[in-house]
Amino acid sequence: MKTLLYYFTGTGNTLKIAKDLAAQLGDTEIIPIAKVIDQPSITPSADRVGIVFPVYIWGPPLIVANFARKLQVPAATYVFGITNYGGFPAGTLLMLKDLLATNKIDLSAGFGIKMPGNYTPMYGAKSTAEQQKHFAREAAAIKEIAEIVKANKSVPISANNALVNSLFSSFIYKHGSLKIPEGDKAFWVDEKCNSCGVCEKVCPVKNIKMSDGKPVWLHHCEQCVGCLQWCPQEAIQAGKKTAVRKRYHHPDITEQDMISQQKN
Repeated sequence: MKTLLYYFTGTGNTLKIAKDLAAQLGDTEIIPIAKVIDQPSITPSADRVGIVFPVYIWGPPLIVANFARKLQVPAATYVFGITNYGGFPAGTLLMLKDLLATNKIDLSAGFGIKMPGNYTPMYGAKSTAEQQKHFAREAAAIKEIAEIVKANKSVPISANNALVNSLFSSFIYKHGSLKIPEGDKAFWVDEKCNSCGVCEKVCPVKNIKMSDGKPVWLHHCEQCVGCLQWCPQEAIQAGKKTAVRKRYHHPDITEQDMISQQKN
């Protein structure tokens, strides 16, 4: 059976999950959401469609929410979601289910996988040893998820309790997500910048352009912090505290992988 996996990532965690799942499923194509998001509607033809993405402010990234609103599939298509998170998912996958339901699409399964947290504006990367623990758990989780997906099973959507979901995924996400596109106003570049342009190349939504050898942010940001994490010189900062915080991107994902995600 043909499976399409649509993904969005800033540090590579989500792409690693998609690649690992594809290896388990076979006959699977992995597609960057950023590549297709400008289409007026997204109408894949496959037996299964998976949506793989990180949790941002206890909800889906804006680009993923937009993708869900545009997705159109036949009723017989098995649709599932996988979200990865550093803290907890709250009601993120339930939000995805509701978004898909507006197009009469049923989210048959929703899985959460804890991965190394990477929102450097708030905290630094975990130790290598702690990261390896996450990677081992991810590999085990993918095997279980693959068996469910292969069987086209309907299973409960992964979420926290109703109170947590309401507070974080309804109230905090609703208000916090409004600030995401212009959240890049906190980003700046220090004296280590050597004008390599990697930040511009890896930004999945083309929110960065180089001007006089320095990055300029264009205020349609997704807050994936890919620019900050992939900068070879660690010259990109967000606010006043990131200069001393350890960076992170998944060790199995390459800069070229990130570049290939960028929207057309």
